[in-house]
Amino acid sequence: MSRPLLFLDVDGPLNPYAAKPERRPAGYATLRVPQEVSEAAELGFRHRRPLRLWLNPCHGPALMALPYELCWATELPFVDALLNERPDGVHWKTEPLVAYANGRPFAWVDDEQSDADQAHVAAHHTAPVLLHRVNPRIGLQDDDFTALAAFAAVGPSASLGSPNGA
Repeated sequence: MSRPLLFLDVDGPLNPYAAKPERRPAGYATLRVPQEVSEAAELGFRHRRPLRLWLNPCHGPALMALPYELCWATELPFVDALLNERPDGVHWKTEPLVAYANGRPFAWVDDEQSDADQAHVAAHHTAPVLLHRVNPRIGLQDDDFTALAAFAAVGPSASLGSPNGA
């Protein structure tokens, strides 16, 4: 059997965007990404400040060491999911992720999962799944990597995890 998929959101897990500007989480480095001048002009700004990103340089090697097929971070294969709000409370990413997995086990790391997503995945995907929520104020931490490694180690007998990663 192939390795499980790891659907990895960028903002929240990799970039703890919700942290207070003066409270960069330990281990993270600050990067400034210039925004396109044309984008700023469309929004009516003459000059646009660079976008602040906090990234932890240890996360790349740690993610590559996990027994997953990584999917859906900026430079990785990604799931094409349109931003369509749903009246049932299910996140707009949930259905496309289940479809992309196509019966394969997967872990989904994000900061926006809910009980509605848990129920939708349970009803529409029979393979083992871990929905793992990351606090967007602190990003990925050691316990998140431990949870992902534990889920992958269980393999085909794994059960559906909670939206909080428990």
